[in-house]
Amino acid sequence: MEIPLHLIEQLKKNEEIARKFNEIEISILSILNFEDFFERLLFQIADKFNIPHIWLSIIRESSICEQLRDSSESEALKSAIAFVAQERFISIIKDQKPVLVNRNLTFFKDLIPDTLTESIGSLAIAPITLDGKLVGSINQADGDVRRFEPGIDTSLLEQLAQKVSLCLSNVTAHEQLKFLAFHDSLTGLFNRGVFERILDREFSRAKRYDSELSLIFFDFDDFKTINDTAGHSIGDKALCFLANTLSNLKRKQDIVARLAGDEFVILLPSTEKKCAEQFIKRVNEHLEANPLISGGYTFNIRISHGISSLSDEGVSNPSGLLKTADSKMYQHKAEKKKR
Repeated sequence: MEIPLHLIEQLKKNEEIARKFNEIEISILSILNFEDFFERLLFQIADKFNIPHIWLSIIRESSICEQLRDSSESEALKSAIAFVAQERFISIIKDQKPVLVNRNLTFFKDLIPDTLTESIGSLAIAPITLDGKLVGSINQADGDVRRFEPGIDTSLLEQLAQKVSLCLSNVTAHEQLKFLAFHDSLTGLFNRGVFERILDREFSRAKRYDSELSLIFFDFDDFKTINDTAGHSIGDKALCFLANTLSNLKRKQDIVARLAGDEFVILLPSTEKKCAEQFIKRVNEHLEANPLISGGYTFNIRISHGISSLSDEGVSNPSGLLKTADSKMYQHKAEKKKR
């Protein structure tokens, strides 16, 4: 029985599409960071399939949203991402199957980045997952209303989404390992090793340019009481609460780290001691006005502190700056106990 010519042509077309998908997969397999992974992926798809518009829609509540927001320095990638609320995304994509649409495109506007200002005739949405959980979609658009007309076979598009999801899992695992190498696993702040390297750099910079540098050493008062009273899970929440307070109140150039246990430090470049004191005042006022409420407990978190700066006696190197602040923190704690 002779195979119809149109079926032969379709098979050839499918084979060519499959070959291109395979080339894309090979090109992204070895990439182990979010920015390069997504940038290469979008470029390859656009190039091999002559797609005029391609971008990502990422669910705001997904595990990769914050990493993509914070890590991406590529303006091209930033302009190719639309962040969408989970509830809205699910209302648009009711399951994890690709969607083709060429009518009522305004319904899908939340998936489209603001940078895409040209009118589109048809749209293909391929949901992607991470470890089985929906995190967003890869979207392709064309001015031609027939390019992604509903009813066209989406099996190859679904395969691409599945392969991307598998590769994304590898990238995520590598990014998490890299994050843990530089950050405290509980609070997400820089760890001691990273902070000491930053301290060396900023100390040298301040000396070279004859600028100020201050360091504040914080210690969580009566942290053991929280652990003993409410348990370690509430104690962990208290540490994260303090870490978030310091992070939210600091300036962009300031560096916050968790050194160990209930000890935190913040490095303030180009900052005199008076300004460092103002920062401590803001932290104390915030903690006083915002107690930690968790698990049926309410705790007013209080901290002891010590400030050091380059102008302090005996501060001749980075470790001296840290030790001076540490010593003053213990003096402050002892004075509070006497009172």
